[in-house]
Amino acid sequence: MDVGIKSVTVSQLVLILVCVFLSPVRHAVGQQASPAADQRLNAIALEQQGRNSEAEAAWQAVAAAEPNSAEPYAHLGFLEAKQEHYAQAIPHYRKAFTLDPAMPGLKMNLGLALFKAGELKEAVRIFNGLLEAQPTSSPQARRLQTLIGMADYGLEDYSAAVPLLKQATVDDPQNLPFRLILAHSCLAAKQYPCVLDVYHEILNLNAESAEADMLAGEALDEMQDHAGAIQQFRAAVKTNPKEPNVHFGLGYLLWTQLQYAEAAEEFQAELANVPDHVQALVYLADARIKLNQNEVALPLLLKAVRLEPNTEMAHLDLGIIYADMSRQTDAMRELKLAVTLNPNDLAAHWRIARLYTAMGRRAEAEAEFEKVKTLNKAPNESVSRKLNAPGMQSGSKGAISPTSN
Repeated sequence: MDVGIKSVTVSQLVLILVCVFLSPVRHAVGQQASPAADQRLNAIALEQQGRNSEAEAAWQAVAAAEPNSAEPYAHLGFLEAKQEHYAQAIPHYRKAFTLDPAMPGLKMNLGLALFKAGELKEAVRIFNGLLEAQPTSSPQARRLQTLIGMADYGLEDYSAAVPLLKQATVDDPQNLPFRLILAHSCLAAKQYPCVLDVYHEILNLNAESAEADMLAGEALDEMQDHAGAIQQFRAAVKTNPKEPNVHFGLGYLLWTQLQYAEAAEEFQAELANVPDHVQALVYLADARIKLNQNEVALPLLLKAVRLEPNTEMAHLDLGIIYADMSRQTDAMRELKLAVTLNPNDLAAHWRIARLYTAMGRRAEAEAEFEKVKTLNKAPNESVSRKLNAPGMQSGSKGAISPTSN
């Protein structure tokens, strides 16, 4: 079984916790008499029957008759949340909370609605307030800590998320998606041994996960164990050759180790999965250039710049190819575009200097060579940075989104 967080969002994971906490504020339903008693009983009956639209109308009528009662607003919030209308639920819950902040379950429901609507900072504030009132080791405290950890993850506060998510995996040792969220958090927080620890825990559960293999590979690459990283990405390919970016990641690692022929095979495999994968197109083209296959590289680069005109490496490689074809005007245009996109690219300035020399423009060539002397060759980016660059995420990576109640 290949278990991945890309197919299980954080919001879906919180379903278990929502089922525990979210309630139709039944504790607020008492036997007290009121001017709207009949309307109230009718609203309760409609809600219990699942007739949501009619129940909402009935609770609106109760709210109009009893504007200082928190109960109808709490039920209106619950009905909206039940239908996954979390943004609409929030103002109802807020109104109810203003009228009766002690209503049982209300504050939790408000926090969950905020969480599911993506208002994570406010959700964390509410969850922390609830946590303070719970015994440290109680199940309720553990669930709240898990919610806070997932919210911290959604807020990209990975260092704060890690200890809470570690506890979540202890409390639910069979929950593989939680472990993947934890591994992502550890990687983003630069806690690389933690990534490997979680990976081994997944192996101990006899689970296969291409995503876990990739995360372990990313951690090893950050730790400068490039051979180990390649081994992990090979394992990921074997587990699930359709995993988003798995072939690109392996190809990139091979490319950094100058293994261009095998890297090209992996970039081609990524393109078989995602034909418009811009980075796979560019790196496949670059590998072909390194293998003296410019005629194969050219159409790949032209497609890449059509898809994403601001890809610096594509313009650099087009400049190299055009220069080799003696298309000097085209080559200069592409190389200058590359420099515009990345003024500190030593290779682009060096290519421009050589091109000026070939064109007999000595003064301009010397000026470019002087620029080259002031620049340092940038090291290759880690595979993790490549995979997490803007536009590279084919999956949700655990994005918090309102999917289910």
